[in-house]
Amino acid sequence: MTETPESDQHGASRRNFLRWSAFAGAGAAAATAVSLQAAGPAAAAAAAAASTPTPSFDPIRPPAVPLAVRSPYLSTWLAADSLPGTWPSFWTGHITAMSGLVRIDGTTYMFMGSPALPNNPPFPSMRQTAFSLTATSSAFTLEQAGVQLEVTFLSPVEPGDLRRQSMPLSYVTVQARSIDGATHRVQVYSDISGEWADDDTGQQIQWDESSYSARGSRVTTLSYQKATPRPLAENRDMATWGTITWSALQASNTTWQIGEDAVVRTAFVANGALAETVDQDQPRAINNRWPVFAFAFDLGSVGSTPSTARTISVGHIRTPAVTYLGEQLQPLWTQYFSSPHDMIGAFHTDYTAATARNGALDGKIAREATAAGGRQYAALCALGLRQAYAGTELVVRDGQPWAFLKEISSDGNMSTVDLIYPCMPVFVYADPQYLGLILEPLLDYAENGGWPKQFAEHDLGSSYPNATGHNDGNEEDMPVEESANMLIASAAHASRVGSATATAFATTHYKILKQWADYLVDNALDPGFQNQTDDFTGFIAHSVNLALKGIIGIGAMSQIATAAGNAADSAHYLSVAKDYIGQWAAKAQDSSGKHLKLAYDQDGTWSQKYNGFADKVLGLDLIPAAIASEEAAWYKSRVNTYGLPLDIRHTFTKGDWEMWTAGWLADHADVRAMLVESLYEFANTSASRVPMTDWYDTVNDRQSGFQARPVVGGFYSLLALP
Repeated sequence: MTETPESDQHGASRRNFLRWSAFAGAGAAAATAVSLQAAGPAAAAAAAAASTPTPSFDPIRPPAVPLAVRSPYLSTWLAADSLPGTWPSFWTGHITAMSGLVRIDGTTYMFMGSPALPNNPPFPSMRQTAFSLTATSSAFTLEQAGVQLEVTFLSPVEPGDLRRQSMPLSYVTVQARSIDGATHRVQVYSDISGEWADDDTGQQIQWDESSYSARGSRVTTLSYQKATPRPLAENRDMATWGTITWSALQASNTTWQIGEDAVVRTAFVANGALAETVDQDQPRAINNRWPVFAFAFDLGSVGSTPSTARTISVGHIRTPAVTYLGEQLQPLWTQYFSSPHDMIGAFHTDYTAATARNGALDGKIAREATAAGGRQYAALCALGLRQAYAGTELVVRDGQPWAFLKEISSDGNMSTVDLIYPCMPVFVYADPQYLGLILEPLLDYAENGGWPKQFAEHDLGSSYPNATGHNDGNEEDMPVEESANMLIASAAHASRVGSATATAFATTHYKILKQWADYLVDNALDPGFQNQTDDFTGFIAHSVNLALKGIIGIGAMSQIATAAGNAADSAHYLSVAKDYIGQWAAKAQDSSGKHLKLAYDQDGTWSQKYNGFADKVLGLDLIPAAIASEEAAWYKSRVNTYGLPLDIRHTFTKGDWEMWTAGWLADHADVRAMLVESLYEFANTSASRVPMTDWYDTVNDRQSGFQARPVVGGFYSLLALP
């Protein structure tokens, strides 16, 4: 990121320093400096260094902590170790400020973000003592003045429950208790800024407060949106339309306010409560006296028993959600709820049950991942779940649910097939129905939408959220890659959803799937000069790994044919796949006899054969066991401190493919463990403080490119095995 930071009419922005340094991995002192308007960056750095101890992390120190991570546009992270001292940010690094203050016996401390008051020293910070990560939540423990604060961010993941999964909302919960034997008077405050609405803080926003009854609860929602929205467009990956919501249940000890950050925060510091007023100077620019949207909770006298948890929800609500071939599609939640207020009310009413459901899911993933690959593997799975699901969203078309996926941080394409493929394991394991919903729009476009080529399309449109298609055939063609990806993903989906659903799916889409399989029969054994998913390495001819994928794709068609009740086709495609794999094994063998080549015509080369995982997850058993053993031994001798390079040409790798390789070689426990450990070491130690990257260097421990992409669903490879 090389853009020049913005400034407001009052001079240097209070946020600029963080935006251009902390997200890139600057220390906590530098990050804290952003908040100071009067004391200056040097004083801020000293204060942060003095007040912030090194917290413990369980089970991993994430490169960036997921906070509100629920959709391509509700995606806020903490690019630091400690909750106080650093502004949260959108996955791009743009600040989406969220601040937290707590009054303990009349003295105010900071527990989240980096808020400050004009012409005053910075708030003293609570000391973060611990952090814990589960698949669906991030929890921080902070202490100060005899009080312990638990701050939890829960972004629910709801496998098999489309109604709940469709809600673009996330929880923030705070709870306090005394840890010194005394009773303390405690009030808690949290706000968000207008920065959640647009990357350009010069844009004007307008706002409102609504108090209403919904689903048996009384709710207050503080909401805002751009004064001049641009529906179905983006600015630097942020949606330029939609409404940001900040909501809480009404109670006598809960107050709210919308206004200038300094005014609202001063009210809390002075009174421990807010004025319940709306600043009427609107619309105005996000950076014009920084309007914030705040709640305060009076927890009363807090003893050793934890206080009642106080919960706020944050949301990014858009209608319409996307377009498909010019047709505007509404978000799926509109099928279940009469209005955004109805949905928000249901979300708050469901908090206790949602916590229990997601806690059970967290426990299941932790137990099963530990059994499959150890504690470090379980940590990687915890890191990957929200990021994978948040790259997708549910919509409705002709009364039926569909899901779209955004190619976050690379091309921004709509439902890119070679991103769906690497993230496939998380859905195979947790939510095979959801995988089918992701595949449906791609199948429909090839069947009915005007896609002109014999092989599968690369994506549904160049720029999310608009599936404009490529009826002129002008796209980033990956013929063998995408055709095999679609067949393998379709077979994986069909293998996990039950026979009736599998038969209906296979029968409905048989014609197009067979067309792609026949393309592979003609082209997969020895691919020509083609692009493939690792396009940053360039086109390649005679690729061994791409040929392997194509052959497995043919084998996948045999399973699809079985599901459709076509025994003759099933036997044919399986026979072809078995014939091809024998030829492939001979053509791919390096003259050294120690490993397979990168390309048939490149002796002395090697690469990860991560596509072997597809053979295993489908149970085809095409690849000879001797080849798996040979490759395992070779990889073991090539693993660097932070991972196994993608191939001989570079020291960088892809974390998703490493876990696919670990899944393929799961029976080779030593290699599997080395791959898991080295990826864990990267995630746990890298100075690249961005939402988990999948493309990084195995030697220097730094990001090579990409971040926040849903492909980390590939971390679930071991759990997706049959």
